[in-house]
Formats: sequence, C-alpha cells, structure tokens
Amino acid sequence: MAILDAAGAHGAHFAPIEQADLPAIERLLDLAFGADRQRRTAYRLREGITYEPEASCVAYDEHGALVGSLQSWPAALVEPDGVATPLWLVGPIAVSPDRRGEGIARAMLRRALTAIDATGMVAVLIGDPEYYGPFGFAADATGGWSLPGPFERHRLLARLDDGAALPAVGMLGPRHP
Repeated sequence: MAILDAAGAHGAHFAPIEQADLPAIERLLDLAFGADRQRRTAYRLREGITYEPEASCVAYDEHGALVGSLQSWPAALVEPDGVATPLWLVGPIAVSPDRRGEGIARAMLRRALTAIDATGMVAVLIGDPEYYGPFGFAADATGGWSLPGPFERHRLLARLDDGAALPAVGMLGPRHP
C-alpha cells in the first residue's frame, strides 16, 4: 500500500503499518480487545505467519498518536482432500476507544480491501454482519467451514465478487509460504 498521507476520517492520517511502532500497536489492541485477546480463535488463524504490509495500515491523530490499526493475514481454506484455496484474513481492526464512531475503522478497511482486491483473492473475517455487510461481507459461503477453536458461525464472513464461489467445506487457517 502506498503511503497514505491525506487526512482521513475526522483528521486521522493513514500510513503503512511498517512505519508504526509495533509495541504501540500491541497496546492499542489490548486497549481495544482486552489483554486476553490472544486466546481467541482468530489468533489461531494467524499462528506462524506475519501480517501482509500491503493490505495493512495504521491511523494517527493530528498529534502523531496511534489511533487505529488494521492487519491482514495470508490465510487458506483447506478442503478435506487437501486442496487449499488462498484467502485474506482481515483483522484485527482496532481503533482507540476515544476515537470510535469517527469512521477511522471504515477508512482503514476500505484501504485494505483495495489492496486485497488487487490480488484477486477473497477476504474473510470474523465480525459483526451488520457492520461488515455494507462492505460486501456475508456468512452465506462459510456455513460449512471449520476453525481451530470456538466461533460464532454467523460472524464468519466472506467477501465474494458477484458469481464467485468458495468451497462449501474446509478448515480455515494460516497460509504458509
């Protein structure tokens, strides 16, 4: 993703994630999701891989403080016969609690999806269908998928182009090079 220095939602400025301080991102994630966040199933989907900088970004306020972070990860849906379909796992998407509701998360998501769309692969995430539906995410294609831990089936969402299809059954996990 190219450097995005234009002002975004309510004065937030966006930048490539590699320009960010990783401990600051971790603190923001703890603030947004709790210190026990790494026990969630979504973290198992990212074990052993690193986020993709081209489809990840951060947001800063007018004083240079980190107020948002979005990471995207290489994932795969592995069918019972071993055939793997490459996907992108979007998230976590974190915004500082005092900046929520300003459109920062939506702006970061639009930027990530632009980069993901350029790869031709499907984006998936675990999240609220009401929030992510306007971005094209739905649970229609994921009903037969498994994850390496507990999850709420209606929150496993995929973003498909019109007419695109994904395997009906498989295990979602990290995509290793």
